[in-house]
Amino acid sequence: MSAWKSAGISYLQYANIAARALRNTLKDELKAPAQIRNNNNLKFQKWEKGVSSEQVNYILLSVQNYSYSFS
Repeated sequence: MSAWKSAGISYLQYANIAARALRNTLKDELKAPAQIRNNNNLKFQKWEKGVSSEQVNYILLSVQNYSYSFS
């Protein structure tokens, strides 16, 4: 059985933990670019009757076990 299964977590949670551990071990000059790649962007646009509304861009920041969303 896989270690992540026996730990009772999903593969996605395991991958996130491994990625966070790797980013934490990087040297300072490599840590900042890696942290930027950790952020996610989300674009949302509502369509009604074939017409689109204004597009809203969200930046999703993940800090340790907390998530923040800015629009």
